[in-house]
Amino acid sequence: MAKIMNRATSIALAVMLGFGVVSSAAGAILLIAANGGGIPTAYLADTPFDSYAIPGVILGVIVGGTQMLGAVGILRRWTSGLALAAVAGFGMLIWIFVELALLREYSWLQTLYFGLGVMELVAVLALSGIVPRIVTPWVPGAVRIAPAS
Repeated sequence: MAKIMNRATSIALAVMLGFGVVSSAAGAILLIAANGGGIPTAYLADTPFDSYAIPGVILGVIVGGTQMLGAVGILRRWTSGLALAAVAGFGMLIWIFVELALLREYSWLQTLYFGLGVMELVAVLALSGIVPRIVTPWVPGAVRIAPAS
C-alpha cells in the first residue's frame, strides 16, 4: 500500500509540475507577445517595468524552467528530483508574492497558482518522509516496503 501511495504521490507531483510548465509557458507568451494579454499596462505604473516583456521572460524561463526541471527530476527519479521540485514550488509562491506586491491587483488565478505551489511543496514533504503517514520516503530507483502499522 505504501509503495502505491508513494508512486501515486510522485505522479501527482509530476502532473502538478507539468501543469506549471504549460501554464507558465502560456502566460509568458501572452505577457511577451500580447504585452500582458489583456492585463492593463496601467498596473505597471509603480513597478520597475514599462511593459510585460521582462516579467514574461522571468515567468517563462525562471518559473517555467524550474517547474520543468522539477518534473523531469521526479519522472526520471533523479536523486535531486525532490530538491528541484521544492525549488519549483517555492518559485511559484515567490512569483505570486512578488506579483501581488508589485501590481497590487488581485486575480483568482493568483489563488490557483499559489495553491499549486503549496500542493507541490506538500507532495515534496510527503515524499521526503516528513509526512510519513501519507507516503513512504523518496528513494530514487529503490523498491521500498513500509513496515505495517
